[in-house]
Amino acid sequence: MFKTFRERPGVQPDSYTDFSFGGRVKKSRNVNVENLSGKAVYEHEVEIVERKGVGHPDSICDAVMEDISIALSREYLSRFGRVLHHNIDKGLLIAGEVEHRFGGGMVTEPMRLIIGDRATFEFEGERVAVDTIAVDTAKMWIRDNLKFVDPERDFEFDVEIKPGSPELTDIFRREQQSGILAANDTSAAVGYAPLSPTERMVLGTEHYLNSSGFKELFPASGTDVKVMGYRTGKNLSLTIAMPLVDRFIDSIEAYFEKKAEILESTTEYANGRRGEDFENIYVYFNTLDDPTRGMDGIYTSVTGTSAEDADSGEVGRGNRVNGVIALNRPMGTEAAAGKNPVSHVGKIYTVLSHRIANEVYSAVEGVKEVYIWLCSQIGQPIDEPKIASAQLILEPGVNIEKVNSLVKEVIDLELANINSFTTDLAEGKYRVW
Repeated sequence: MFKTFRERPGVQPDSYTDFSFGGRVKKSRNVNVENLSGKAVYEHEVEIVERKGVGHPDSICDAVMEDISIALSREYLSRFGRVLHHNIDKGLLIAGEVEHRFGGGMVTEPMRLIIGDRATFEFEGERVAVDTIAVDTAKMWIRDNLKFVDPERDFEFDVEIKPGSPELTDIFRREQQSGILAANDTSAAVGYAPLSPTERMVLGTEHYLNSSGFKELFPASGTDVKVMGYRTGKNLSLTIAMPLVDRFIDSIEAYFEKKAEILESTTEYANGRRGEDFENIYVYFNTLDDPTRGMDGIYTSVTGTSAEDADSGEVGRGNRVNGVIALNRPMGTEAAAGKNPVSHVGKIYTVLSHRIANEVYSAVEGVKEVYIWLCSQIGQPIDEPKIASAQLILEPGVNIEKVNSLVKEVIDLELANINSFTTDLAEGKYRVW
């Protein structure tokens, strides 16, 4: 019934024995496994899922702050051999102003990005150009991801990063012999697996609308895509908001022609992936439009993002680390983007809980759905959470006693390999929005 670690792809055969034997003592961790009664999410009558695309103001904040953390981690590692204290998780994007016109409008007041919060500016007598790294990284991300935005002209940057407090900074000097850092906070996180068919469809639809292939077919489509999925039974409604860039639109008629083409293409995409999960998929696109109201009745954009004049953004208000906002699921309150990847458990556990959930679901047959809860205690090693809990919804006929030990083994393995995980996190191998 059950797979072993050695049968799982991507896991080294000796990854468990490395820390169990060979002179090391296996740690005794507080791990709990319980059986949840009730239905899996995809069996609920109603399910609601949201996804904010790359050009959404909240996604911009998450993505930029995370890239700054990665850039700082890279700088610290290259110069000092370790990631130093930083948390760049206080980002605010203030909308600018534009003038919309058929054939192409213009930005009249730039967007403003405020970048905070704490970082290490000096170590062992050497200065680190934190502010320069932050602004250069933000500009690079904007150039790479927002095609119609010029970061030199359309953005202003306000860096409000200050040195960290002595006690939190000192955590990075208290590294254990094993190389495990202490948790910098008492924090809790939850992750789950697998994604439901609704979650996969919402995530896939946004990825499709922001894919390079779609942008080649529909160059007028902006990057500020929002997809809201509402499922009742086996019927799914997808409501999509996405601006059309006004330089490609020369009239009301042209706007609605392009809108109809995009709606047809998106409907074809969704229904082509309907499978047995859905009986009907209904797609709605820019439903606020009113052809009788001229330019005021259509959703156009100069830059492809509503941050130009309509909507501000903030770190932590967008997608969860698995890419969706799933209202039927438990969610933690931590904003992972921009937090340091080696001691900030608000980030580490938020991402790791989803990873562990996926590992449990992949490794243990008979698990229909799994929720992983991790809670830290400030000052304790990050590989020893105060509690690690697995809540399982099992397939009919599967007994919790038979899966208990293997689930604990999966969790123990993941926590034992936490240094490898945080290294990957510091290198940006895990997307957090």
